[in-house]
Amino acid sequence: MESEQLAWIFDASAIIAYLQDEEGAVVVDELLTDPNTTCYAHSINLCEVYYDSVRHSSPKQADEIVSYLFELGIVERSDFDTRFWKAVGQLKAANKASLADLCGIVLSARLRGTFLTGDHHELDSFVAKQICSIRFIR
Repeated sequence: MESEQLAWIFDASAIIAYLQDEEGAVVVDELLTDPNTTCYAHSINLCEVYYDSVRHSSPKQADEIVSYLFELGIVERSDFDTRFWKAVGQLKAANKASLADLCGIVLSARLRGTFLTGDHHELDSFVAKQICSIRFIR
């Protein structure tokens, strides 16, 4: 019997923790190496990783980091159809979370996956809202 494939949607904070070997990096590593998972990141979250890398190094280094993430198996999702951005907009109107975090949350709900993040300060309140499953890496 085949096991069910689990979807994990990575926030920029989880990816950056992994890349910088910060607290929570082990959680990300376990998911990246689990054959029963598919790991996704919304383009907006990848943009955050990219600009963070540009700030701390260079565009060339940032390009290499993003290529590395794809080699690890992270699948980019660029969902931004009307239904998607309206769902993000409705959440943004009622919450103080970042647009990038909300894209990850809506993508997680769409894929019936779990949003992986380190952003307690913005996302603790979303756990009770049960829009999607959320796991904190630290």
